[in-house]
Amino acid sequence: MARTVRDAKLETRSARARLTPQPAPYWRCLIPSELHLGYRRRRKDAPGSWVVRRYLGLDAGGVGRYRAETLGLADDYQDADGATVLGYADAQRLAHEAANGAEEIAAVTAAPLTVRVAIEDYLAFLRVERRSAVDAESRARTHILPGLGELRVDALTTDTLVRWRDGLAAELPRARTRPGEPQRYKMAPTSDDQRRGRRATVNRTATVLKAALNRAFEHGQVADDTPWRRLKPYRNVGAARPGWLTVSQAQRLIAAAEASTGFQKLVQGALLTGCRYGEMCELRVSDFARGLLTVQRSKSGKARDVRLTEEGVAFFKAISAGRRSEEPMFARGDGQPWAKSLQGRPMAAACRAAGLAPMGFHQLRHTWASLAVMGGVPLLVVARNLGHSDTRMVERHYGHLTESYLDEAIKASAPRFGAPEALA
Repeated sequence: MARTVRDAKLETRSARARLTPQPAPYWRCLIPSELHLGYRRRRKDAPGSWVVRRYLGLDAGGVGRYRAETLGLADDYQDADGATVLGYADAQRLAHEAANGAEEIAAVTAAPLTVRVAIEDYLAFLRVERRSAVDAESRARTHILPGLGELRVDALTTDTLVRWRDGLAAELPRARTRPGEPQRYKMAPTSDDQRRGRRATVNRTATVLKAALNRAFEHGQVADDTPWRRLKPYRNVGAARPGWLTVSQAQRLIAAAEASTGFQKLVQGALLTGCRYGEMCELRVSDFARGLLTVQRSKSGKARDVRLTEEGVAFFKAISAGRRSEEPMFARGDGQPWAKSLQGRPMAAACRAAGLAPMGFHQLRHTWASLAVMGGVPLLVVARNLGHSDTRMVERHYGHLTESYLDEAIKASAPRFGAPEALA
């Protein structure tokens, strides 16, 4: 077994915590000119990951070729298990195992890197990092791979990518289609808002493509990132400000939601917490304790505590009383937990019964955030409760709501000095 190479910056979690987060890994040479172990940490509030890079020799053009792959999560927050959560020594062991299989790796990577391979590597990385790969995988399968998948990454040009982007924007939007049925399409966009939305969708898809290509560039699998770095997003297509309910509208929606199916409690819980539907589905009775609600796994992959109002505390005390800790906090009428795509129809029915315009369940999250901001809750507090690491997202969507609050606060609390004659 190879001797463990020491590295004071990487071998302990406390040392790694002092490293500045960055997209590119911190590399440690294990075998000169052949094998490197890397530690990548993009954010301070998320665990890093271990990557291995193997040199495969020169290609026909004399350019060095490498194969890089993610080994697993670093034991920054969890104890190492030697399989998916790795300590420094574990990561070195797996890196050497990868080196021992270099012939197989070289056989796979001898051909020029294609967009398809870059996308597949990126999706595998997302899964290892415990980030949601569902949206990225859907965009890749539907919009990226059909047109670009077989192209060599080193042969891409900015013109090629611009034509792909503009062609995607010109396509008819896809409609939800049952598996096995021919793909259905929506009508072509006719309003400015619909066209804005279409281009915003294309921008998000291009972000997935660029992230995959940037990852290949960072790992030395391609020498130049200029073609996609020059691919600019459509401008002035930011998401429209999200809609939200007034308190009285929210009360009508709660009253109209079907109680027998458990949907009414789900609506109440969302309005009292601002949690996402998926987070609500995964809550267990044990996640409510000491007046706090803990989301064990949020969209970012990290747990967070949700602060509650007195009304929120009373609500969760009532629905969790006398129940087993492992039970789902929110269950349907048949006792089964709520799951993906089950909220759409009951939400539509509740909106109709309440006399409200149709809206998605996610608007309940926007409602909590909007009413909190208008009530004077600082943006940073709102952001943290929603699971954002900073206020950028909250400012983008809800910052305009603070204007009236600022006006009222200044009128109520700013200093007053009186007229000059009154001071004489």
